[in-house]
Amino acid sequence: MKTTYRTQRDRGRVLGRDACPACGATMRERQGPLRLPVNGEEMRVRSAPHLRCPRCGEIVLRLDDARRLRKQALETYRRRYGLLSLEEMRSIRERLGLTQQMMARLLRLGGNTISRWEAGRNVQTAAMDLLLRMLRDVPGTLACLRKNAA
Repeated sequence: MKTTYRTQRDRGRVLGRDACPACGATMRERQGPLRLPVNGEEMRVRSAPHLRCPRCGEIVLRLDDARRLRKQALETYRRRYGLLSLEEMRSIRERLGLTQQMMARLLRLGGNTISRWEAGRNVQTAAMDLLLRMLRDVPGTLACLRKNAA
């Protein structure tokens, strides 16, 4: 796959697959720390594969590397704040006999939110984490939520 370089100076110049989009130099494979924002806070991932330009320092992530970086950043965020893991959230929902849609409705969330949490694409807030823990640990919570569901 070729990328077209689109600066005023080099308009129309075709770059090679490993070329830096900023300066055109050949990028190099690297493994090292990167940061990614999660809920407005920078999460540091210790060892993330990426391409880095030796000339200008530009960093480029391949699609799979970007997905892996996001997943690791979300896991770091969960660990830092002691939030429930993906498996724990799924286990709570399944133990209560709820589908993802039913759980979302009870918690007054968007239809795909639970799916995103359980797949590791998004992270729950501390307030939602507390509510999930209450569903797991406090008898009568599910009945109360059902009574007051939208």
